[in-house]
Amino acid sequence: MFKKIVNIVVLVPLGVILIALSVANRQTVTLALNPFDTADSVLSVSAPFFLFLFLAVVVGLVLGAAAVWLSQGKYRRRARSEAHEALKWHREAEKHRSEAERLSQVNLPAPQN
Repeated sequence: MFKKIVNIVVLVPLGVILIALSVANRQTVTLALNPFDTADSVLSVSAPFFLFLFLAVVVGLVLGAAAVWLSQGKYRRRARSEAHEALKWHREAEKHRSEAERLSQVNLPAPQN
């Protein structure tokens, strides 16, 4: 429930802002990738301005997510190794438990009448 409220509080205003941004910036602009010859049509792209803004946001999100994912690699590696070690100790404990049960079955004294 709380997650839905947070999503509504965040996503609805964000959607309204994005729609307003798209409507206000729909004129066509040219993005020239050649800094020395801006008239070069091979390295230029014409599109509505809001597309360039959205593309910049998406590229920023992807680069930020990649940076966080790469920086947290050591923690994921440690979690994997600790999970493997926990599984190894669990298997060893199960082996000892079954061995103890087997030995207790063998060494039970006969019932006295």
